[in-house]
Amino acid sequence: MRLTDTSDLWWKTAVFYNLDVKTYLDADDDGVGDLRGLAQRLDHLAELGVTCLWLAPFYPSPQRDNGYDIEDYYGVDPRYGSLGDMVEVLRTAHDRGMRVIVDLVVNHTSDRHPWFQQARQSPDSRYRHFYQWSDEVPDDAPASMFPDVENGVWFFDETAGQYYKHSFYRHQPDLATDHPEVREEIAKVIGFWLELGVDGFRVDAVPHLIDAGDGPEHDFLRALRGYVSRRSGHAMMLGEVNLPYDEQLRFFGDADGDELTMQFDFVANQRLYLALARQDAAPLREALESRPAIARGNQWGNFVRNHDELTLDQLSAEEREEVFAAFAPEEGQRIHGRGITRRLPSMLEGDQRRIRMVYSLTFSLPGAPVLYYGEEIGMGENPTISGSRAAVRTPMQWTADVDAGFSGADELIADVVPGGFAPEHVNVAQQRRDPDSMLRFTQNLVRQYRASPEIGWGELGILDQPHACVLAHSVTSELGMLVAAHNFAPDGRTFRLRIEGADADADADADAETWRLVDLLDDAGGAQTLDGDGFEVTLDGYGYRWWRVIRPGERRIA
Repeated sequence: MRLTDTSDLWWKTAVFYNLDVKTYLDADDDGVGDLRGLAQRLDHLAELGVTCLWLAPFYPSPQRDNGYDIEDYYGVDPRYGSLGDMVEVLRTAHDRGMRVIVDLVVNHTSDRHPWFQQARQSPDSRYRHFYQWSDEVPDDAPASMFPDVENGVWFFDETAGQYYKHSFYRHQPDLATDHPEVREEIAKVIGFWLELGVDGFRVDAVPHLIDAGDGPEHDFLRALRGYVSRRSGHAMMLGEVNLPYDEQLRFFGDADGDELTMQFDFVANQRLYLALARQDAAPLREALESRPAIARGNQWGNFVRNHDELTLDQLSAEEREEVFAAFAPEEGQRIHGRGITRRLPSMLEGDQRRIRMVYSLTFSLPGAPVLYYGEEIGMGENPTISGSRAAVRTPMQWTADVDAGFSGADELIADVVPGGFAPEHVNVAQQRRDPDSMLRFTQNLVRQYRASPEIGWGELGILDQPHACVLAHSVTSELGMLVAAHNFAPDGRTFRLRIEGADADADADADAETWRLVDLLDDAGGAQTLDGDGFEVTLDGYGYRWWRVIRPGERRIA
């Protein structure tokens, strides 16, 4: 393939960045972040190297679930601005070389949505069949996603005189997505935002979205993907599917790859934390070796943290307790019996070696990296917000001021992080001037990732070496080859790595062009010749290295 072919499937090598408008920057000093504030910070994202901005819900909402309880799919919450402000963000982002995707939350609505308000008034209402109703709680009702908050997924509505289903909170009634009229409305929502200029959608809670009677062939998901493709030749769908790999593969559309364009790799994410807890790379190595092959147009989203709790439900109960013991020893740092409410820097007690090793690994794995706002500077969470997802949803830390440079208001939508990760210690302004800062480190990772399209397009190879604490891997495609090694232990390791293919060329004619190896993360590393004996690797405690393998005939800038 040619490098120019990669632009057709831009998400394969994109750098995604997720933010919530209300906690990013407040331009009018009312204490709430807004779209005008976001527009002022798009250059920060462009300098970082972000190529796709993912916006959390900004729609009108009662805000009982961080905006995921939507009461109008066609608007902007007045606290954040207007549709005109949204268009300006889209236009400015596109001008800076960034695409924009938005959350598509159509498994449920807010109970304040006009559809639900009309549905509950009468069984004859047109909107009654927009939701799922029952005279009694079904015997086969699933357990609640939030057992510490809800005692089931059916709730009796006095006005309607029936129970309605809510896969999540009771104020979020499930839509009947198997009904043709509901599907038509969802298509209108998608069409509206594509027409306005968005470049795709992060699709919320996908397994629940197609659980409303949809057949085994995932017809609805396939139809949505087809509709998106017809309306916009370049748009994509990034899905939240927290399931084992074999089930995730179905949501891609199996070998056809005609359902979700991308999915987050929840399995590898959770095994990463188990590996960190054990200081042993084996749990992550095993996950990556079992990662199924996907269609060429599909992609995995690699991430360290997101806007919800760090969920650990793909681990066994014993494994989950190991991670809890290591990174959430206090009950207030846990939620729903399966998750952690902390960010990585605080979990790792601010150890820059470990923090940087984790992000180096995330950017080097086959797939596309997805950052959560503030990760580029090593933000922590607010520990005073105990047992809540809101602990990681704090104002972005721009300056060392007490309000983090987020707003001039006396009262903010959320308290800034206190203590060792407070703005006076962690902020963009200081880190922009510090060549050894987390921000500069992240910028370099982004730069190396974007210069290495093989990471997004290549196939993973786990490389043999003798240390359980080390993960050494290669990513190989027609576009190039990258090798990386990461040490999960606090003490150093030395070993040799051999690259498949270099052996054969080592026996070739002496005049033949040789394989070369270039150290990408060490400016003084230079290039070395690679032969059949491989090369020696030295990793410090929690060390990390990337190398570009320049094969005979390749002309790469290293």
